[in-house]
Amino acid sequence: MNRNRNFVMDLQKFATVNTQITRSDAEALISTQVINDIIEGVVTQSAVLQMGRKLPNMTSNKTRMKVLDALPLAYWVDGDSGFKQTTKAKWANKYINAEELAVIVPIPEAVLDDADYDIWGEIKPRIIEAMGAKIDAAVLFGTEKPASWRAGLVPAAITAGNVKTISADLYQDIMGVDGVIAKVEGSGYLPTGHMAAVNMRAKLRGLVDKNNHPIFKTDMQGSTQYALDGNQMYFPMNGAFDTSKALMISGDFKQLVYAIRQDVTYKILDQATIVDPSTKEVVFALAQQDMVALRVVMRLGWEIPNPINAFSPTESTRFPFAVLKAGE
Repeated sequence: MNRNRNFVMDLQKFATVNTQITRSDAEALISTQVINDIIEGVVTQSAVLQMGRKLPNMTSNKTRMKVLDALPLAYWVDGDSGFKQTTKAKWANKYINAEELAVIVPIPEAVLDDADYDIWGEIKPRIIEAMGAKIDAAVLFGTEKPASWRAGLVPAAITAGNVKTISADLYQDIMGVDGVIAKVEGSGYLPTGHMAAVNMRAKLRGLVDKNNHPIFKTDMQGSTQYALDGNQMYFPMNGAFDTSKALMISGDFKQLVYAIRQDVTYKILDQATIVDPSTKEVVFALAQQDMVALRVVMRLGWEIPNPINAFSPTESTRFPFAVLKAGE
């Protein structure tokens, strides 16, 4: 009798353990949606993605680019029977490494049920803005950049010597023979645009040329069109522009290339356990706390090809961007 009772209890215990539906059991029913309006929004919010050149989407986590590294040469032939000399070109590899940008937004289900408005609809623009700011800070200044990414644009320009400290003569700092634009041209590139901190607008409005004429002419009926040497200026408003490192960036933005490995996706989580990345302690247990969470993920990478050109054959001093920075 005891043996039968134990057998029945074992069966009940087995049934209790094995009748729950786990996340892996229901994975096929959990949808992950690609949100095109989010990726477009991230591009709109990011100054880097707006001004840079988008390459075709990546098919793996690393994309290789062949960049011209040595120029072919030509020679005069000495007389009718002179020997023609040979030359060669050389290419080098540069890589775009895709890294993941993500966030999870947890919220109690009761809050969602009681709210009089679409909370997810309110949160989405803030997520878009945060993603754009993180991308700009990492690409421009190297702030919190992934380990596999190259040095930020501003540190790299300073390393190459393409930096000008602002002085009392802002016109010469920008437009002069040793100004920011000239430093880009000295590297063999023609600037296609300029990116500046918002507080540069006031400095530019007071900027005059050699004849003491305002460069940016305003009227009471139209907005001021900020442009330098025929190229448009852009003033990022997402808070990522670090004025302690740069006031303005000028350069050939076709040389700032990026590629997307995974478009922005979101998934609603309701059974996950969320832990603190540093301490690994449980922060939220969604199922136990009657909560849900919105998980947003995207993957992208960037690079500056900076191929050799006739003006600047040395890569260490050749860079398609220059920086105007504040005084010490």
